[in-house]
Amino acid sequence: MADLQNIIAGLLIVIGAAFTLVASVGLLRLPDIYTRTHAASKAGTLGSGVALIALAVLTDDAATVSRALAGVVFFLLTAPISAHLLARAAYAAGYEMWEGSVHDDMKSAPPPLEE
Repeated sequence: MADLQNIIAGLLIVIGAAFTLVASVGLLRLPDIYTRTHAASKAGTLGSGVALIALAVLTDDAATVSRALAGVVFFLLTAPISAHLLARAAYAAGYEMWEGSVHDDMKSAPPPLEE
């Protein structure tokens, strides 16, 4: 049983590392802040979540399993929201979209609240 746990955890770590690598390549290669935040939030969240699931598979301690799964839930709840807020703040600050972008959904949105 321990060998099966090690194999599954190893595969999950490799998969998580691959998604994290894709996120980092996306940060370097994509043309504007909006696509970069998309790559970082989607692939980075998936890579981190899969690595935490590998930890949950590998350990025998219930407290560690619950913390790892809570971390996955935390990543899934916070990363997309923070990426959305960063992209909205960048748009409000005037960062231009890539010239190859097809559609600007924020052009018709109401302006952000100012204090």
